[in-house]
Amino acid sequence: MKKILTFIVCILAIQFSAKASNDIQITYTQLPATSQQLIKSHFNEQSIALVKMEKEFFDKSYEVIFTNGDKIEFDKKGIWKEIDCKYTQLPQAVVPTQIQKFVIKNYPNTKINKIEKENRNRYEVSLTNGLELKFDSKFNLIDIDD
Repeated sequence: MKKILTFIVCILAIQFSAKASNDIQITYTQLPATSQQLIKSHFNEQSIALVKMEKEFFDKSYEVIFTNGDKIEFDKKGIWKEIDCKYTQLPQAVVPTQIQKFVIKNYPNTKINKIEKENRNRYEVSLTNGLELKFDSKFNLIDIDD
């Protein structure tokens, strides 16, 4: 009996969680003003292919995908969480100065093509040579992945 009850609870939880997460296509003008400003300032030359909002239980986020495959993810306030420029160079203005200096000094022949803000101002950047660098909140290098 306990197994059947556990099975039913698991099925209900899966169904409930599937309904709780929704991707909704929206227009550019429905993005938070902060997101729109970042795009205007640093990605104005690119064409937008898709803008979507993901609603979860008590949170929402936004994603903008450009026609060239680059994408930006924003939090509910419109602040970027991840910028992935697979086919172009990441705008230097969005990369903290300390990280830029570190990459220029230690990897002079590479460029940053992806940056992600992790919890509490930790950053992870991907370089064109395949390395991933992780920095703490004070921009100290804490990990390197191949």
